[in-house]
Amino acid sequence: MNLKNKKILITGSEGFIGSHLTESLISKGCEVRAFVLYNSFNSWGWLDYLEERIRHSLEIFLGDVRDPHCVKHAMRGCDVVFHLAALISIPYSYHSPDAYIDTNIKGTLNVLQAARELGVSRIIHTSTSEVYGSAQFVPITEEHPLQGQSPYSASKIGADQVAISFFNSFNTPVSIVRPFNTYGPRQSARAIIPTIITQIASGKKIIKLGSLHPTRDFNFIKDTVSGFIAVAESDLTVGKVVNIGSGHEISIGDTARLISELMNSEIIIESEAQRTRPQGSEVVRLRADSSKAKKLAGWEPLYGQIEGFRKGLRETIDWFLDPDNLKRYKPGEYNI
Repeated sequence: MNLKNKKILITGSEGFIGSHLTESLISKGCEVRAFVLYNSFNSWGWLDYLEERIRHSLEIFLGDVRDPHCVKHAMRGCDVVFHLAALISIPYSYHSPDAYIDTNIKGTLNVLQAARELGVSRIIHTSTSEVYGSAQFVPITEEHPLQGQSPYSASKIGADQVAISFFNSFNTPVSIVRPFNTYGPRQSARAIIPTIITQIASGKKIIKLGSLHPTRDFNFIKDTVSGFIAVAESDLTVGKVVNIGSGHEISIGDTARLISELMNSEIIIESEAQRTRPQGSEVVRLRADSSKAKKLAGWEPLYGQIEGFRKGLRETIDWFLDPDNLKRYKPGEYNI
């Protein structure tokens, strides 16, 4: 499916990945309706900071994915839905697990049910590498067992299974994109890379982190967005789960040291108990096998391996070092 000139709904459009995806689809000539979580401040999240030409091309729909009537109303007249709206912080899921079930599972059900009733041509549902838990083998393929090691990951497993069930039961044309750890400009400070960069950028020499030994497959935002679009444009991905990852594995500690090198800063790393996951909940190792994405959608990372990671970090650091961007963060506060 060629997305150009298609009417597209993006839930979670105001967030980190959603705002970049919105930007990219507008640039491709798509007609985008941005579903933004209602708030009394009339804030459109990161969409407020996009270029004026992008903002003026958007149709904003304020609502809540937990409301099925609202979701169906937002979806009317749309050809394609990218469903990104979710609660994503793992530490906060320990605090408020019920909210994750409500938003991530019930919200996904609302999107799928509305798409089925309205005859939407394609639904792209957003998963996460967290559903795999600690790797039982690497690289991790889509056949890896699913493990709910946090309320967040359990809620995303549930959402994924609802999506698969709609394809199996009703032939609903849904594809599941499973991105590994995305990073880049606009990311929340609840994520590890912005946590490191903002602390160093604010002049701190002692950097407070959680566990340093777990490894992650960090995927630059441009690659994640191109992965979403490639999956949406390929008919071969309907009814399938597709990993999107860089294929490069690095520990949290080594990531912090690499960032400090790129920022020309000498740092001391301290592990704080409040930033450390419970032992059974920590995902110790992640590394993606994205060969299925290449086979079915022709997607490959442009920021793969250590060279690509350094390039993506450089772009991310440059964005955070802009004073207008850095002032939106609170480096001294632990953001759960």
